[in-house]
Amino acid sequence: MMDFILQQLRKPYGILIPWLALVLLLAGVLWAVRTVGIDGAEQSRAKLELEWDQALQEFTHHKVAQKARKDLAQVWSVLPVERDFAPLALGITEEAKLDRVILPALSYKTEPTPVANTSKGVLQGTMTGRYEDLRRFLYNVETAEELVYIEDLELVRPDAQQNQTLTFNIKIATYLRGEPGKPEVQ
Repeated sequence: MMDFILQQLRKPYGILIPWLALVLLLAGVLWAVRTVGIDGAEQSRAKLELEWDQALQEFTHHKVAQKARKDLAQVWSVLPVERDFAPLALGITEEAKLDRVILPALSYKTEPTPVANTSKGVLQGTMTGRYEDLRRFLYNVETAEELVYIEDLELVRPDAQQNQTLTFNIKIATYLRGEPGKPEVQ
């Protein structure tokens, strides 16, 4: 084998053989570095980018959930407790008197909701008064400190003899927190 190599080196192109061997050796080294080093590093980088994106997404979800918990706690703190519903109804009746609105028979009841430890409080009945008084009353109810809203308001056919007054069927609603320590009824 050594004789064959020496014969080839003595030929006119023989001087190129060591350089060709060096080029092949360097090409092999380059291929090995590329396969093991660079491709491996690119795969590691891609894996790290994927992990980073997942971690960033989890962090974002965590921040959104944290804000939602904070918002829920704020809303929860504003909701009246069930035992405060009757005084709330009385307060609305008193507000109607102050605004010269007649609420002859305001009934109130609670309805279950799909949310645990909450119920919906509903006040309904008729209200009668002059337009300005009714408007003031509705504004005062809607902007009250308590979390209440007008769920339904329907004009009852006006009486021809009562041209100065209007009568509406009204439905006022709020959401109530369950009593602390009270077992939940489903």
